[in-house]
Amino acid sequence: MAHIEDRWKTKAGGVKKGPKTDLRWRARYVGPDHRERTRSFARKVDAENFLDSVRGDLVRGQWVDPALGRRTFSKYADEWLETKADVSPRTMQNIEGRLENYVRPFFGELPLAGIRPMHVRSFVSELVGQELAPSTVKATYLVAAQVLEAAAIDGLISRSPCVGIDLPRERRQQEMHFLNAEQVNDLAVAIDDRFRALVLTAAYGGLRAGELAALRVDRVNTLARTLDVVDSLSEAPGGISVGPTKTGRRRSILLPRFLAQLLGEHIGRYGSPEGWVFTSPEGGPLRHRNFYRRHFKPAVEAAGLPAGLRFHDLRHTCAALLIANGRHMEEVKDYLGHSSIRVTSDRYGHLFPKAREAMAEGLDATWKATAERGVR
Repeated sequence: MAHIEDRWKTKAGGVKKGPKTDLRWRARYVGPDHRERTRSFARKVDAENFLDSVRGDLVRGQWVDPALGRRTFSKYADEWLETKADVSPRTMQNIEGRLENYVRPFFGELPLAGIRPMHVRSFVSELVGQELAPSTVKATYLVAAQVLEAAAIDGLISRSPCVGIDLPRERRQQEMHFLNAEQVNDLAVAIDDRFRALVLTAAYGGLRAGELAALRVDRVNTLARTLDVVDSLSEAPGGISVGPTKTGRRRSILLPRFLAQLLGEHIGRYGSPEGWVFTSPEGGPLRHRNFYRRHFKPAVEAAGLPAGLRFHDLRHTCAALLIANGRHMEEVKDYLGHSSIRVTSDRYGHLFPKAREAMAEGLDATWKATAERGVR
């Protein structure tokens, strides 16, 4: 039952003596747990509107215990982190870093029930104002959104305030570097022999850095020219861990003949007793950060390539080479292991007009070669 109580009146109907509270009207109601709850207001109409809202939430099954919503974001985030068991150590490290550096300073002491969409919009605006990359803004926002969504699922708030939030667009095409075949060869020549097959497998196989580091000898069949991409290796302060690929899917690649032969020679020369295909100079698992700093960047400079070239750009290069050879978008998606055709289109769609032009030029050249011999 719900009703409104006049706190100024006595049980006999008179007016209480002494000082009177400004919050004269007390709304009382019983929650689904059969416990009575109250809230006081200065105006009777506000108490009535409050009870109408509570009744509606109770009927719709959306009522939330207000005491739970008073828990601070920071306290609940700690509890949420303890249940975040479905990610790799590297991903957990990234989540904790974003929480500590950006999310807690903004939301930390706010009660969960007090966080509104306007607060979330202000949070995103503040991240953009710090000139963070669009991808960093998105990843940081998603951490906050996951915490608030979990709070809604746990019944601490009625719904997540992360609705209608506009995020900055990612400028992927501006950040990419595409090498041609000659530049890939220059890089492979400039780098240590131990890592030559690694560079060429990235550029012609399109594997991610973690997938290359996790590649094992039994996943490579040089006679059948196949390479199975099953795992990904990640680094964290506590060491390395091997888990599923970024999309959680495995894929098989048919290697170019030269690359299958090169991998066979590489495994015979540098393969480790533990079964890793690509190894560090000490013979253990390849740690990408050390490789990138000590070997990749010096080779980029020695080959005279753009200073901003990243190792991941070799994967982009693979996509560009496939497209230039006339492969359509679905084939590129499967080869690179994208989660959807939309990912492929968003990243590489701008390359397809060039590919169509190249195909048209190729057909024109074929016609001219035939025409010179005479049309029959």
